[in-house]
Amino acid sequence: MSSTETELGYEAARDELVEVVRRLEAGGLSLEDSIALWERGEALAKTCESHLDGAKERIDAALAVVEEDVEG
Repeated sequence: MSSTETELGYEAARDELVEVVRRLEAGGLSLEDSIALWERGEALAKTCESHLDGAKERIDAALAVVEEDVEG
């Protein structure tokens, strides 16, 4: 993943991914343009997944602290 993609926030990556999907579904693109958009979409999906994984880790860590406080 390039540094540009990791710098892209979740919402921005998601919004761009929605636009990529919209353009692909609309059709009318050349094969080269379709492939380039597909590749961009794959990269954006990975960026979104990375952000979601990070959020899940933070939530899991916060829940572990709460559980320790309750049990402790």
